[in-house]
Amino acid sequence: MLDTDKVFKALADPNRRKLLDALCLENGQTLGGLCEYLDMARQSVTQHLEILESANLVTTVRRGREKLHFINPVPLHDVYERWIRKFEQQRLSLLHDLKAQLEGENDE
Repeated sequence: MLDTDKVFKALADPNRRKLLDALCLENGQTLGGLCEYLDMARQSVTQHLEILESANLVTTVRRGREKLHFINPVPLHDVYERWIRKFEQQRLSLLHDLKAQLEGENDE
């Protein structure tokens, strides 16, 4: 499976998006801390985190007995650059052209 496919698969689930939101609010959380954001068993949260890690959206660091989870924004930026930005540029260009056309009509 391609890395981009893994990112889209990971983002497809609302619980995984909630985990990313939680890490965005407070990066470097433990499994216990992240479980507070979801109404599910620790094992289920662990499975979601494994999918996020597989997509490289989450990285972990061991600190003593704790395993801290950190968001990795690079894959999200890659998706933005590849799949969103080009559509955004086209839309903004159309809005700019429309604005110029409307302003030109007002000047006549």
